[in-house]
Amino acid sequence: MARSWERSLRARNLAPKTVMTYMDAALQLCDFLDADEGREDVAAADLRRDHVEGYLAEVLAKSRPSTANNRFRALQQFTRFLHDEGEIEANPMARMKPPMVPDEPPDVLTIKEVKAILATCKGGDFVARRDEAILRLFADTGLRLNELAGLTVDDVDLDESDEVTVMGKGRRPRAVPFGSKTGQALDRYRRLRDKHRAADSPAFWLGLAGPMTDNGVAQMVRKRGRMAGIEGMHPHLFRHFFAHNYLANDGREGDLMRLAGWRSRQML
Repeated sequence: MARSWERSLRARNLAPKTVMTYMDAALQLCDFLDADEGREDVAAADLRRDHVEGYLAEVLAKSRPSTANNRFRALQQFTRFLHDEGEIEANPMARMKPPMVPDEPPDVLTIKEVKAILATCKGGDFVARRDEAILRLFADTGLRLNELAGLTVDDVDLDESDEVTVMGKGRRPRAVPFGSKTGQALDRYRRLRDKHRAADSPAFWLGLAGPMTDNGVAQMVRKRGRMAGIEGMHPHLFRHFFAHNYLANDGREGDLMRLAGWRSRQML
């Protein structure tokens, strides 16, 4: 039934990352039930509330409350699917409450740290110009990793609006503006990109051999972080930096939600 659900999710044209997140929860629940040597095989029709609660308790023992909350939300969709398909008579999660997630302010980069990371990109070579453009765009827009890494040449407007068009969660496109220094960095990179052997590629970000992947961008950010003396650096910290500074400079919450691609005020 988990695999049947996967087919249903793909038929709904959900984003691949969303499908993967949902399936991780369903398959981990199956693994949890299989691992109990004293329990007989659990068919979909026999799934009970205590099965789900036992699995979530195990997640809470090993992971952050936010992870358990995400698993809970995914399994809500799974059990709803089982009920809609007639595999179970009653949804065992119908009255379950999600794990409580305590308020934990996210880590926020300081302006000094961002300047230190940018300082590692001094130089006029292709890699330095590319990395500076990526880092400035992250800090100036708060884009998600997959949004920035997935930019195409046509998505980057340096001639009229100074903005990038990205495909956000739920396959919702949005336009995000950037500032003059970021525009200058993007322009410098683009001029060198035009001379790259893979310049005909639709992908905007190029490595030495071809288009960069999400993982390639993330590795670059971690490397630049280490060069700046910042351990644990990862792309999402720039998203925290952008949101924090947008509000600190009297930006409106509604505008921030639009720019960040958030539909829930909980994320804000």
